Amino acid sequence: MITAKLNTYRQSPRKVRLVSDSVKGKSVEQAIQTLKVTTKSAALPLLKLIESAVDNAKKSFNVDSKGLYIKEFRV
Repeated sequence: MITAKLNTYRQSPRKVRLVSDSVKGKSVEQAIQTLKVTTKSAALPLLKLIESAVDNAKKSFNVDSKGLYIKEFRV
């Protein structure tokens, strides 16, 4: 399991949860495409978080991003 954390983001959890629920359970490619077209302000930090997690997975575990999906988000 690959995890990533965003500790210092200051926005209400309700607003962030709206965006995170829209990508939960999707593949990484689908999640990135969804976040790129989402107009909510929480979309950009979550997009960066997902991209960071994918980069860490590639470097640390030598995993291809095509098989990755979003299992869960905790807000």
